[in-house]
Amino acid sequence: MGNEFEFERKQGGSCGQEKGRTKQRAVTFNDKAVADRRIFLQGAAASAAALAWPDWTRAAVPADEMDGIRAEIEKRHDEAVQRLQHWIQQPSIAAENRGMNEGCDLTMHMLRDAGFGQVRKVPTDGQPGIFAILDAGAPRTVGLYFMYDVKQADPAEWTSPPFDAALVDKPGLGKVLVGRGAVNQKGPEATFLAALHAMRGAGKKLPVNFVFVAEGEEEIGSPHFPQVVGKPEVAAALKKCTSVFMPYAAQGLGGEVTMTLGAKGVVELELVSSGARWGRGPKKDLHSSNKARVDSPAWHLVEALVTLVSPDGNDPVIEGFAAKARPLSDTDKKMIAEAARRLSEADARKQMGVDRWIHDVSWQESLEMLCSRPTVNIEGLVGGYTGPGGKTILPGRAVAKIDMRLVPDMTATEALAALKAHLAKKERRLRSDQHTRRFLDYSSVHCRI
Repeated sequence: MGNEFEFERKQGGSCGQEKGRTKQRAVTFNDKAVADRRIFLQGAAASAAALAWPDWTRAAVPADEMDGIRAEIEKRHDEAVQRLQHWIQQPSIAAENRGMNEGCDLTMHMLRDAGFGQVRKVPTDGQPGIFAILDAGAPRTVGLYFMYDVKQADPAEWTSPPFDAALVDKPGLGKVLVGRGAVNQKGPEATFLAALHAMRGAGKKLPVNFVFVAEGEEEIGSPHFPQVVGKPEVAAALKKCTSVFMPYAAQGLGGEVTMTLGAKGVVELELVSSGARWGRGPKKDLHSSNKARVDSPAWHLVEALVTLVSPDGNDPVIEGFAAKARPLSDTDKKMIAEAARRLSEADARKQMGVDRWIHDVSWQESLEMLCSRPTVNIEGLVGGYTGPGGKTILPGRAVAKIDMRLVPDMTATEALAALKAHLAKKERRLRSDQHTRRFLDYSSVHCRI
């Protein structure tokens, strides 16, 4: 059998700045950069540094002027909540092509309502993007990135229907809004728009102009986002920006706010093991009594998976996968040490539902690992019968849904190439072992992206 990997590019992401890393400089855009979502979103790191710069923020909004803005926030609280509820109640799921045009139109309406003077739909070969400008007559211009699509939602997994956007009482939290997009990303984005409403209501002038771009395909890997930012008019506007900002869920349970200076890149893929492709095992599900004489695609997949990481599942061992991963600088480590001092480890564990970190590392070490370590994660395993009770079958097919997180200086292309080479190497090694009788062929575990 030859090597039978297939790389069909359906979904994936590339690497931006990891959390905790900052570059305090302006990011400029050229024709090549704006066509690349990775480069585009790397600007978020610089924008966070700029927007968090103490001297600039104090000069933009003096402390004694915040009272009027806070009063407007309180005054408009119910209005802001209702705005978010209405947005969540409009499903916009790119993976299902559900409600996308309606979701795009609603987002454009919300932008106009928040003060954006030019709001235009940007057609693509997939779901439409949005381009808008808010000209405050300020000397500085910042890029603003939104996504209006959300992930799929299985109502059976929710305590409240995901598109009802209900207000419910949660022990320890009080009244909260529950709905798909409340955290990722409609909630943070609606909060940003609420801030614009409050500043305008308080009669305050914005300290920056905004060039706004949005997409409706972030949750499926942004396949057509380059067509949005690559439009001549959009590209020209982005060239005027010193940085890019993306609203994000930034408030902890204790009320503290953490500015995220970027995000790891992600590649999502499926590893599929099938008897038909392998040439061993069943081409369809069989009665499990036949396991005595027929190979199992499910076990075949499991054996492939365990070669990707260390025995405890925590460290990727794919040769070359993290070869170019950029280590933390001394400045990065100092920032993380300050974050560890300021943030509550107990609150973080409570929110995540975990009792300890891998290898029982300290709080500060866990933050350093979060910011700097590439990962290989199993999102889900699907194979055979998964309903109630048992069903005595030998499955003909098994699938592992994988995501690989990338840090600066890593690329999706190189990460995928390393994975492919790793599985091919394991296949050759097993074939050369004259003592093995397992007939493992890793080329039959193919990758669909």
